[in-house]
Amino acid sequence: MTDKAIVEERQGEVFTGDKKTSSGKLFYIESYGCQMNFSDSEIVASILGEANYHPTPNLDDADLVLINTCSIREKAEETVRKRLRVFEKSLADKPGSLVGVLGCMAERLKNKLLEEEKLVDLVVGPDAYRDLPTLLADADEGNRGVNVFLSREETYADISPVRLNSSGVTAFISIMRGCDNMCSFCVVPYTRGRERSRDPFSIVAEASDLFERGYREVTLLGQNVDSYSWTREGIPQVSFANLLAMVADIHPLLRIRFSTSHPKDITDQVLHTIARYPNICKYIHLPVQSGSSRVLKLMNRTYDQAWYKNKIDRIYELVPDCAISSDIIAGFCSETEADHEETLNIMRYARYSMSYMFMYSERPGTPAAKKYADDVPLEEKKRRLQGVIALQNELSRQHNRKDVGQSFEILIEGDSKRSKEYFKGRNSQNKMVVFRKIPGFKPGDYTKVTIKDATSATLIGVVADKTVEVAMPQ
Repeated sequence: MTDKAIVEERQGEVFTGDKKTSSGKLFYIESYGCQMNFSDSEIVASILGEANYHPTPNLDDADLVLINTCSIREKAEETVRKRLRVFEKSLADKPGSLVGVLGCMAERLKNKLLEEEKLVDLVVGPDAYRDLPTLLADADEGNRGVNVFLSREETYADISPVRLNSSGVTAFISIMRGCDNMCSFCVVPYTRGRERSRDPFSIVAEASDLFERGYREVTLLGQNVDSYSWTREGIPQVSFANLLAMVADIHPLLRIRFSTSHPKDITDQVLHTIARYPNICKYIHLPVQSGSSRVLKLMNRTYDQAWYKNKIDRIYELVPDCAISSDIIAGFCSETEADHEETLNIMRYARYSMSYMFMYSERPGTPAAKKYADDVPLEEKKRRLQGVIALQNELSRQHNRKDVGQSFEILIEGDSKRSKEYFKGRNSQNKMVVFRKIPGFKPGDYTKVTIKDATSATLIGVVADKTVEVAMPQ
């Protein structure tokens, strides 16, 4: 990951797939935003497959063009609008083609997209993907289709995602949907609805199937995975710690990651479970957002600086080799220079391995937009963000330099982006490692790599061993 990449939200990714077959139609899909959106696109692909649509990487070949959207920052919405205008021009000479917007922008901008700007034929919210075949049939008849209903029950637990653009090594598994935290700056509770947890047995079945198909790492996804809780009459409650253990027990060669954690919900039970299982990665993404207790209260984060520091201390106490990353917002409403300095201080205290860093972007409809003035000047936001980025780059560099001379178990994910002569893979702490290929290795293999050099974003190493034994906890 480059220094630039860690400060930019994930941009549009095109999913690849089959060429056009003698029957059926082709769909092209781009996804923006968080990992949940990319996971949702795989669910959409499965549903469309049942309706005889097949994925294509080529926009010009598509009968149906979909864009899975993010509303968490203004920049993402601007990007989506630009892409929709590109689609409009590209498909101008292709009668019968359809364009649809999926995901978090759907509910908020449905009227503008459909009626005012007339850029799309379909608008489908994240809980309404099962309705896509019906909406497509209506659109084929000339009707514009809309379903942005938010469900209290939908988890898509019975749908087997189509693994699009997959390396065949790593995969996402959605374990819950929605969020109940109501942070004042965030649109997620309004675009994805209230929190609900998926049946743990379906999660274990999906992870087991992936392992049998050769995948060696799964990431359990949710807006707040630590609040995962599933209950049914006659069955003991399953907490997130219980779920982690259930998935880790599938096989010692299946690595487990998870994202994202809310500081208020990650428990000692979760930390003890991480420490007990070698195949649960020693990495926690723990967004702080701000280091100022005053600003945290305005954000409705439900903790203050001292509480967050105690949580950091507890993680390092119970999982000493854990790497911690964060989300940080610069220039939130009424943030002062002193507040900004508190954010820099907590970054130093937590020793983040990396962070996702952004200027505050007011989202219409959120409590912050209704109650607080977005009063930090743009230039000041930019200056403070640059200070956050500079500090994180230095922290990342220090974090990685400490790994030089050490050996780590690496799961090979594929070729390095810069050279086909090198493999890339991650260690347990979620750090990207590149090393020269040796005959006999392939993606999906584990190997020991000794680190010889490091940048702020990447570890560079050499193979120390071809095989690694992974022991189950006693």
